[in-house]
Amino acid sequence: MLPKLKLISHTLCPYVQRSLITVLEKQIPCDREYIDLANKPDWFLKISPLGRVPLLLVDGEVLFESAVICEYLDEITPDSLHPEDALTKAKHRSWIEFGSNLLTKIAGFYAAKDQETFEAKRLDLIANLELLEAQLDAQPYFTGEKFSLIDAVYAPIFRYFVAFDRYQNFGFSDRTPKVNAWREALLQRPSVQQAVAENYYELLDEFLKKRNSYLAELIK
Repeated sequence: MLPKLKLISHTLCPYVQRSLITVLEKQIPCDREYIDLANKPDWFLKISPLGRVPLLLVDGEVLFESAVICEYLDEITPDSLHPEDALTKAKHRSWIEFGSNLLTKIAGFYAAKDQETFEAKRLDLIANLELLEAQLDAQPYFTGEKFSLIDAVYAPIFRYFVAFDRYQNFGFSDRTPKVNAWREALLQRPSVQQAVAENYYELLDEFLKKRNSYLAELIK
């Protein structure tokens, strides 16, 4: 018997997306409530220690941080999305952390105020994607045919690069064929597609256009 679950969410948050992908992959009954992060409700601030989404309410108890939420959801349901081998699982957790760091770098890229900073952030992202490329020796997913929690983490990351490619070619896909193939496989998966609204890219465009950034000037 599963507890009553509610995921406190935001429409664009990549950390919410990884939690939702886990929910959808494991077919877990879970309510969702979306909030405006620009105008956070008082009730949310009272229960969110870091003031961030996602939050998972578990019979009223609060869990925060997406990696914790995903592992909890995985542990309370059968057929784990984590590898059984301890070392392999630890490796996955390490590269999940790398993915979280990559999201921070993506935010730095789209928030860069001037061309010089923008270019430095662009090159740093390319270097990180090349590091990821060197880790991949399976397909279509990180470890082969089986979808894992690490895949749930990288799908929202790759969605950003799809958005950036719509503006112009920044070179993010030029030297990473294995990452590109992984990206395409993930973005075709139903759970990944259903983790965002149908107008996700339009919403992201509007979000990025409103930022006082170099990238905002490139968005048509």
